[in-house]
Amino acid sequence: MTSNPNSILLTGGAGYIGSHTYVALVEAGYNPVILDDFSNSHPAVLARLERITGRPVVCERRDVADTAFVQAMLQRHAVAAVVHFAGFKSVGESVAQPLKYYRNNVGGMVSLLQAMDAANCRTLVFSSSATVYGDPASVPITEDFPTSHTNPYGHTKLVCEDMLAALRTANPAWQVGVLRYFNPVGAHPSGLIGEDPSGIPNNLMPYVAQVAVGRRPCLNVYGNDYATPDGTGVRDYIHVQDLAQGHVAASQALLDDGEGGDSFTVNLGTGKGHSVLDVVRAFEQASGRPVPYQIMPRRQGDVAQCYADPALAQRLLGWRATHSLADMCADAWRWQSQNPEGYE
Repeated sequence: MTSNPNSILLTGGAGYIGSHTYVALVEAGYNPVILDDFSNSHPAVLARLERITGRPVVCERRDVADTAFVQAMLQRHAVAAVVHFAGFKSVGESVAQPLKYYRNNVGGMVSLLQAMDAANCRTLVFSSSATVYGDPASVPITEDFPTSHTNPYGHTKLVCEDMLAALRTANPAWQVGVLRYFNPVGAHPSGLIGEDPSGIPNNLMPYVAQVAVGRRPCLNVYGNDYATPDGTGVRDYIHVQDLAQGHVAASQALLDDGEGGDSFTVNLGTGKGHSVLDVVRAFEQASGRPVPYQIMPRRQGDVAQCYADPALAQRLLGWRATHSLADMCADAWRWQSQNPEGYE
């Protein structure tokens, strides 16, 4: 197969991070195509993407576990690289339904890699997670920290990373960029696309936004007795627009004018931690609305502090986060206030 260096497949490309990355890739001159089964995304996002980019969206609806279909799609679109977002991502749900997570996140990765290998497309950007660091002994976290996991979701990401390392050992033709996300938040500045979790949000920012817009009465803050400045958990929140640019930089580095760049594993974060109550106060300021909260017991699997040292991504990819917490809250509020029921 002769690939088109501008053709990039986004598995799970209609989801929260995938849709923002789609826009960023179009703006960078690429021709992304989307594969999504809409199990955790909404078809309405496609029309929104067309409004933002001013061009038709190419999207095929299928599960990434359909290996033969994925292989045919790679060949049909002459795909040069894949950005793999198609994975379930709720820590709590993974604890309650581990087999669902292993089947989709690990099984889906095996299927995708088999399809790519058969189509002679061996350039991959993998959507990993800071959960692979488990409960870190210290912060900020660098990429050479020991890896571990505190929940099945984190374990699936770690298994996929190990699988990619084994694949590269077996066949050095594979070029892989592993991106360990910290906590993606915010929305596109147009307010047309954003985070629209199904059911009760598992992540802090969309929950705070739904409280501010009146969809939920109160925020539950899980634990206020951590060894942090205000006792609540500290996380590295990164604007989804910055995260999307990280995927563009990673794709460019791997494709490297068609010659294939070196593989890498990098953190995508801001390098700065914010507590739950920091986010609550910033969101109240951005929205002009109160965000009432109540303190609840700690959740199993949560860690006290988790934030990145993002220096390697800047050195290898020329990438760094540029948006502040105030920017993240302002854009999340614009999305939520313009779309109080999400994409429905």
